[in-house]
Amino acid sequence: MIGMLITALLSFILFFILTFIVYWKNRMRRKKIMRTAAGVFIFGFILMFAIAYAFMPTITIPNMLILNSIVAILFVPLVYGGGKVPVQYQTMHRSLSGVIVLVTAVLIVGVFVYSIFALQDSHDSIAKSEEAEARPLNEDNTPISVAPESARNKVQKAMSVVPNTQFYDLGKLQAQQVDGDIVYVAPVEFSSFWRYVRGNETEGYFTIAATNINAQPEFVQSKMKYTNSSYFNHNVQRVVYSAHPDHIQSGEAQIEVDDEGKPWYVQTIYKPLFFSNRPDMQEIKVAVVDPVTGDVETYPASEAPEFVEGSVSSELAATENEYFGKYINGWLNSIFGKKDVKIPNESGTESSVTPIFDENGAMYYFTDMASPKENIDSALGYTLIDARTGELTYYNGQQNQGIMDSKGAVQIVNKQYPEKNWTGTMPVLYNVDGHPTWIVNVLDPNGLFKQYAYIKAADSDFAVFGDTAKQTLNAYRLQIAQDPSNVEGSQEVDLTEKSGVIKRVLVTSTESRQSVQFLLEGDTTIYTVTTSKAPLSIFLKEGDQVDLEARIRENGTGTVETMQIEGISN
Repeated sequence: MIGMLITALLSFILFFILTFIVYWKNRMRRKKIMRTAAGVFIFGFILMFAIAYAFMPTITIPNMLILNSIVAILFVPLVYGGGKVPVQYQTMHRSLSGVIVLVTAVLIVGVFVYSIFALQDSHDSIAKSEEAEARPLNEDNTPISVAPESARNKVQKAMSVVPNTQFYDLGKLQAQQVDGDIVYVAPVEFSSFWRYVRGNETEGYFTIAATNINAQPEFVQSKMKYTNSSYFNHNVQRVVYSAHPDHIQSGEAQIEVDDEGKPWYVQTIYKPLFFSNRPDMQEIKVAVVDPVTGDVETYPASEAPEFVEGSVSSELAATENEYFGKYINGWLNSIFGKKDVKIPNESGTESSVTPIFDENGAMYYFTDMASPKENIDSALGYTLIDARTGELTYYNGQQNQGIMDSKGAVQIVNKQYPEKNWTGTMPVLYNVDGHPTWIVNVLDPNGLFKQYAYIKAADSDFAVFGDTAKQTLNAYRLQIAQDPSNVEGSQEVDLTEKSGVIKRVLVTSTESRQSVQFLLEGDTTIYTVTTSKAPLSIFLKEGDQVDLEARIRENGTGTVETMQIEGISN
């Protein structure tokens, strides 16, 4: 309530100034002007309080200028009329009131112009860095999540377990880590105003594993009075606004669960740049709301409680990507020259970004960046934004140049099963053994998970589909190892000298290559050598003694660089 009262009062500053000038210049009508102004103010204050309560305008210079102008236009003429004060339009520009009105108009125009050029300042406020390549993906930390559409579909079907289920709808899914497991959390929200009046509080929330396609949702009963779908003073956005009317709220508050299973609503807020509403990325905070008591605790984004993964909302992350890519050289350059401009793709699962987790459980927002030139479907690189700090890392190494973007990866999946109408979703670019690789969830028309797709980003014809993330990853790595055009992808793996006796041999021939796979006695590594590297390998047989140098990866495969075969090689 305090925030709304302050906003309503601040919107009358111009009204007070103009009214005082009228009062001061018309001595004979002062009592009448005073009575009229008091009545107009009381009526207007109630009206503006109702507007502030309903729309919650942030207390910023641009917003206050606009609100003051509206209040002055609506209510100052009532003071003139009620006080029977004559208006001389021909001398308006010479009067103090006219000067103040003119200055206000100039300030509004100035704010509009400044907000355009403030885009560069907002870009400069981003904590950013550039790196060539992301760390390689391995089997132990495969950060593949179930697509939120698939998770939501399962949770929707489980809504019948909620008491008085007819009162509720499923709220926003939020990916987070709870007790070491990556899960989706979704609150139960009121379905309408009358359901809120009848129910007064919601029943709890659902969780479902985000890394297991066979997982089933679990309902956790936890009464919540302050929610996104509650009305009046129980609405989370209104609670946060009342505590911080001078901060802009980014997106809808999301639910996060602490290690004891208690839910909290988390709302990203930020202070805008002075004289504009553009975000200052150095002033990101997070308001944590207790859904039972409505108490609000506010922290700098990076200092939020440990259970909060998303201090920075997906909406603000999307804005950060846009400012980082478009306004690197200012607003004018984003329209005309477009030097170094990058446009974020909109293939993400939340506000055009996709939340992913690293091997340590930290959450990041992924987005690939494309050229502003039309009909160009190659990616320039990609960004990862730390969901707790807002720090942006741009990956634009040589291996990421000329690769397809996320839209191209999704199109490949969509064309794979046209008769089934399966579609790709949640494309994320990973570094798999040195190869930029798109990993895409494949869903049926009902949003149910069907497969994973691993697509080599530099070769649209190189795609592997599988039922599980680990199975598909291993199959993809094996195909990479067998393809002679891909051996450069293992260059970061050190060479290892090996010798032994051949146990099993398999020769694979295609139109473009011949490769030999074999096992050594007492060694489970699957070795692959191409005939272009070792022409005599085509004659390998069980029992041959070999000496070789290979790049052996953690997934149990090895790419042979040199090989000597006893009795054949010189």
